[in-house]
Amino acid sequence: MTEPTNAAISEKLLEEMMGYYRARAPEYNEWWLRQGRYDRGAKNNAQWFAEIQAVLADFEAFALAGDVLELAPGTGNWTERLLTTASTVTAVDAAPEMIAINRERVQSDRVTYILADLFAWQPPREYDAIFFGFWLSHVPLERMDTFLQKVSKALRKGGKLFFIDSLNQESSPGIAANQPDRARNAQIMTRELKDGRTFTIVKNYFDPAALAEQYRATGLDVTIKTTPNHFLYGLGAKL
Repeated sequence: MTEPTNAAISEKLLEEMMGYYRARAPEYNEWWLRQGRYDRGAKNNAQWFAEIQAVLADFEAFALAGDVLELAPGTGNWTERLLTTASTVTAVDAAPEMIAINRERVQSDRVTYILADLFAWQPPREYDAIFFGFWLSHVPLERMDTFLQKVSKALRKGGKLFFIDSLNQESSPGIAANQPDRARNAQIMTRELKDGRTFTIVKNYFDPAALAEQYRATGLDVTIKTTPNHFLYGLGAKL
């Protein structure tokens, strides 16, 4: 499963990452809610939720409206929030297990689910707004410009964009203790499920200023913000 030093991420590794998120679907919300093995004690949990609320304050004030495209919607933590301001949501995910949980949770005829590989999928139209949560860090660096160009293509002029992702590598039971691949290729991380299975995935962390410049190069004017410990997020519009 080891990639050569600084090598481009292979299709095989991307398939393994997809397999990880399919297998992780039933336990994904434990991470988000700090439950089970993700419970890090009252103080740390309180900090986590306080930072989520800080991001939500900007998210709710930004009010993504109209026809919204959500990429990698996962279990619906953000899909249900998008529906408070959006007319419709088109949710595109590669994991049928994630879509099933999302659909059961949200139960809205205003959401259209599309099962598709986000690296291969092409937007058929422009949308009024786009959202993606904890997806950008899984895009290989050599595919970042192509992905952001896809986002720009899918967003109408003046349309809004909001994303959230991890600020840095946290110490978590979901991160395997032994990270040999990480030393060889900064994009690679080994993740572990509750049942002990391990998977190699892509996981990148970003410099806010450099990331804002990458967005700008594809016609997206995005302000990047961070919370003290956990989250990097951005909001902006297509120029």
